[in-house]
Amino acid sequence: MAVNIYDTANQLEQDLRQTKEYKELQAAYETMKANESAYALFKDFQEVQMQLSQKQMNGEDLSDDEVNKAHDLADKIGNVDEIKNLMGKERGLNQLMNDLNGIITKPVQELYRD
Repeated sequence: MAVNIYDTANQLEQDLRQTKEYKELQAAYETMKANESAYALFKDFQEVQMQLSQKQMNGEDLSDDEVNKAHDLADKIGNVDEIKNLMGKERGLNQLMNDLNGIITKPVQELYRD
């Protein structure tokens, strides 16, 4: 019987939505989003991160002002409980995703182990 790996991936996506880690992240996001100032700060931080990442991918140097702005925003979000909680939940989900990635890539890792 042939395996349709995309069906497996789609099932994994559905299963991921049912995990404790995802549900906790979802709840933390909704809590953070309910705090208007926390949410605005979070969105600003995301925008700055995206801009800096894009510049780095393009091989552009980051200005001191850009780096300082990112550091200032990081300091600010570190003082907001809702955002700190969200980031903690992100770490939990990221750990799960890293574990899954290790399982998924195991055949390739074993292939090159020789």
